Amino acid sequence: MTAWAGGTIVAVVAGVVGFFVVLRGNAFFAHAVPHGAFAGAAGAVLIGANPLVGLGVFAAGGAVGIVLLGRRARHDVVTALTLVTMLALGALFLSRSREYSAQVFALLFGQILGVSPGQLVTMSLLGLGCLGLVALIARPLLLASVSPALAAARGVPITGVDLVFALVIAAATTVSVPMVGALLMFALLIGPPAAAQVLARTPGRGLSLSIVLTLVTVWASIALAVTTDLPIGFFATAIGALLYAGARGAARSRHRRLR
Repeated sequence: MTAWAGGTIVAVVAGVVGFFVVLRGNAFFAHAVPHGAFAGAAGAVLIGANPLVGLGVFAAGGAVGIVLLGRRARHDVVTALTLVTMLALGALFLSRSREYSAQVFALLFGQILGVSPGQLVTMSLLGLGCLGLVALIARPLLLASVSPALAAARGVPITGVDLVFALVIAAATTVSVPMVGALLMFALLIGPPAAAQVLARTPGRGLSLSIVLTLVTVWASIALAVTTDLPIGFFATAIGALLYAGARGAARSRHRRLR
């Protein structure tokens, strides 16, 4: 039951946050944060702390750092340099550790049946925090995502919105990693939401469809992972890619009929 409950939390959070990630063109950012945050988990293992706490701290620090540094430099360059710096720290921390913790392995690749009731509580609180922050900045976030220039002209604090959304992505990373792993969780933030935006014609419908498709992806991945004893991250990535490919095919067929 914890697997299904945890998967539902991950799906709802990834569906909502992923919708804005795709809309804003932040796929590389969403890819870099969980990968780089792995260094936090490795560092936490080194000092005997909870790996999930270390991952959350590095995810938040890396996300905020990318936003602040990206104001005065190319955003993609800053994102890449932050990612490789944190990965280098992760390699350093692991080299100083006397043992390779199974907890770190689980955070990398996910462990569908390893989610404890305690982790489920943490995931629930972080998930509610994510959704609460998105609801708080929904209108300025949508405007800044669609038209940054118009948002700035209307007095929307672009940097403030970017910082809050960066923290949302960091929290979403920490929510999702225990289930699908740091290396593949970003697939949930990209695949189903991207498919939803191809199929939907309005932001409201796109957001709703993003949640539905992400739920389908996670629930199907859980069922397949339990049945086959293969990593859930593999199925989440494959199903997300298939959904996007199917959405593109459907959109192309619709366009041809209209012509």
